[in-house]
Amino acid sequence: MGEELSALTNRVPNTGLERLYRETAWTLRQFAREVNRIGTERGTPLRYQEPSVHQWLRGYVPKEEVRPLILEALSRRLNRPVTYAEAGFPPPPDGFPDGGTVEGLVDLGRQDMDPSRRSVLGYSLFSVALTVPGWPDVVGRMEAAQRGAIGRIGMPDVQMVIAMTERVSELDDQFGGRHARPMAAAFLVNTVAPYLKADGPESVRRAMMSAASDLCYLTGYMAVDEGLHGLAQQYYLKALHLAGASQDHLTFCTTLRGMSVQAVDLGHGPHAMRLADAAAAASPQAGPRMRAFLAGQQAHSAAQLGDRSTALMYLKEAEIAMDKAESQATTFGSYNPSSLTYHVGQVRYELGDLRGSIEALEESDRLRHHSLWRNRVRYLAMLAERQCQIGHLEAACDTWARALDIYPLVQSGQCDERMTEMFTRIRPHLKNPHARHLHERARSVVPATLTA
Repeated sequence: MGEELSALTNRVPNTGLERLYRETAWTLRQFAREVNRIGTERGTPLRYQEPSVHQWLRGYVPKEEVRPLILEALSRRLNRPVTYAEAGFPPPPDGFPDGGTVEGLVDLGRQDMDPSRRSVLGYSLFSVALTVPGWPDVVGRMEAAQRGAIGRIGMPDVQMVIAMTERVSELDDQFGGRHARPMAAAFLVNTVAPYLKADGPESVRRAMMSAASDLCYLTGYMAVDEGLHGLAQQYYLKALHLAGASQDHLTFCTTLRGMSVQAVDLGHGPHAMRLADAAAAASPQAGPRMRAFLAGQQAHSAAQLGDRSTALMYLKEAEIAMDKAESQATTFGSYNPSSLTYHVGQVRYELGDLRGSIEALEESDRLRHHSLWRNRVRYLAMLAERQCQIGHLEAACDTWARALDIYPLVQSGQCDERMTEMFTRIRPHLKNPHARHLHERARSVVPATLTA
């Protein structure tokens, strides 16, 4: 790939980058390949080869948009954050707001509201090098915000934000986040941010920050659904800061756990494990359902790392906690036996028990609330892929057909990905009448852009 490199004036070798490169134990080719891979993740495929890496080490500065990809490749290899300064690169321009919490939230939401910015946001990069604050770093802290047009808030304003978040969450669960997320971003910018700047009793201000934190978490979750992983991380960070400022342990732990789910689904097992452990450590007084919620994710993350004993230990812990939760009333009800059985299926799959995974996913579907269409499409498609993987083609086609029944009702990037995967998997089997019938039906339902 022909690259336009701007040389340092005196072309002094980049000793910082050289030191990091030696620490990776990569060859020049491996370094280039990892940068190319991350470019593909971001939606901008690259074709760097050894000469480009050699130039970087000699002191040539890579193009501005490539520098974060190089840092991300190094961070993933070294299992720690790598900064611009450490790699000998100039300081970055502000790609995402990282100033004050409220001002940064407004900037982030405005970008997300603007249709002309969607393609740019899509290029934002999921980073394992993201600095995630711990509970002591954010608890009770909130910078003084400049007073806005709203003079004073009360608990009715907080209840309105909570109610709106619940409604958006219901829309997301049923239909997917493609249409709901811009609505949530607009609400954050136009209503919630001014509330965060308003005066009010300390108890009300803390309650408002807690409600805003929950809405930021939900908006990040919807960005994950759309495949905008870098954007999702930024919303999650805002949720962590607001949860800490309001001393909302539940949302803080839920957000860390959500970040772990995002990481494990992208195949970043070590990062997922750190986040899952951080969520558990930040919630020492968790009730049984919350403990099951956290331990199930720890089990999945450990299984992806191939740590069988730890995965099974956390899975057993989650099962015991769920039994306790089901025997008593609890206010935290989003994690249920269907969710736990899904985690059993994921742990079994990661540990190589494909048939056991299929049995668990089938049981999870029997237990699941079937009005939550988005997740049902995803999990049925996942089940079908695994049935296909063990050679049960006709059963897989039947399962995919059930997913296809619901698919037109949702607007979800994750569901679109599963439909694309379905076409890829059944295309070699079109001589089979079940596969051929599914393929013909799917072509009339799934957008043509996803069937190629």
